[in-house]
Amino acid sequence: MNTAVPDGLRWNAEGLLPAIAQEHDSGEVLMLAWMNAEALRLTLAEGVAVYWSRSRQKIWRKGETSGHTQILRSLSIDCDSDCLLLRVEQRGGIACHTGRRSCFYRDYTAGQWRTTAPVLRDPAEIYGS
Repeated sequence: MNTAVPDGLRWNAEGLLPAIAQEHDSGEVLMLAWMNAEALRLTLAEGVAVYWSRSRQKIWRKGETSGHTQILRSLSIDCDSDCLLLRVEQRGGIACHTGRRSCFYRDYTAGQWRTTAPVLRDPAEIYGS
């Protein structure tokens, strides 16, 4: 298995690329996170989603605290080489730190923003206080 980070990626000024996580079988968009070269290399090597936490300034293995891991099924680079698409199997059914299935749970409909997905598990239960 080739786990090398490909040449030609267009990292931003912080050395990051946006990484969209999508459920591999349904196509549901779960979340957007960021990857640096190390996170991408670890994702390829381990077969699980590894991201760069901008708030903590460190590598973050999705699910390391919550248990809601993302098993990598495929990975694509967009046409401009500045965005990644991870097709994943979301283990535990929750991708969002708010306790929802997806981070995209607020929709603009009929001139209003509406919350369209329920909290599946209280974040305090997942992460503690």
